[in-house]
Amino acid sequence: MNIFALDFPPVSHLFDWPDFAFHGNTYLAMNKTVLIYLFALGLTLALFMSAGAKKSLVPRGVSHVAEGGINFVEDSIVMQTMGTEGKKYVPFLTTIFFFIFFSNIFEVIPFIQFPANARMAIPITMALMVWVIYNFLGVKNQGLLGYFKNSLFPPGVPKALYLIVTPIEFFSVFVIRPLSLAIRLWANMVAGHLLLVTFAVLSATLWDSTYVGAIAPAAMLILMTGFEILVSFLQAFIFTILTAVYMGGAIHPEH
Repeated sequence: MNIFALDFPPVSHLFDWPDFAFHGNTYLAMNKTVLIYLFALGLTLALFMSAGAKKSLVPRGVSHVAEGGINFVEDSIVMQTMGTEGKKYVPFLTTIFFFIFFSNIFEVIPFIQFPANARMAIPITMALMVWVIYNFLGVKNQGLLGYFKNSLFPPGVPKALYLIVTPIEFFSVFVIRPLSLAIRLWANMVAGHLLLVTFAVLSATLWDSTYVGAIAPAAMLILMTGFEILVSFLQAFIFTILTAVYMGGAIHPEH
């Protein structure tokens, strides 16, 4: 018997599930990924609505988590990238942070075990939303011509180099930013999901063959699960802080 003959699930099974509701209407079809996003949205709304409904001088329980999250986004993200003028964007950035985190953390929830952001649709949608917002803020605060001038012709660059710098800045600001936001989030969650599946399949297969052989992959599975919890948080943080950086740059071109 070959103990290394692994029955690895096909990729289509790891990232795609058949619709289980509204089969007759493609536009209303639902699957596992849709449900995870709905749960993530519901958890985000429930967290802050529950916290807002409790009026107390000393926050406790849900209120403490919500207030801690708001303070974290304000102190560690907004104040570091946008300054005091960015405080009015704290609710938006906090919502993005928690929604992405909840969408990611389902990767380690038993019987679900899938990060919704391992599918590209919502990451690219959020990235395009951020693209629209920071371009709107740039035009609003600098004027249309001023925004394009500051974006494409950075000060301090010799005029002869604008032939090289301007195309690079154009692709960086208007093309690469949304793509990098989406791909970074998507690729990290895909990689983590594949690693967890790999060690889970290896552990199960070796357990059926030899109990001792399953110890190492099982230990790695536990370690990788803890690591993916950290990754879920970090990816939410990175997406949010880059969003704040782009918005702050649009508001304050000198930054």
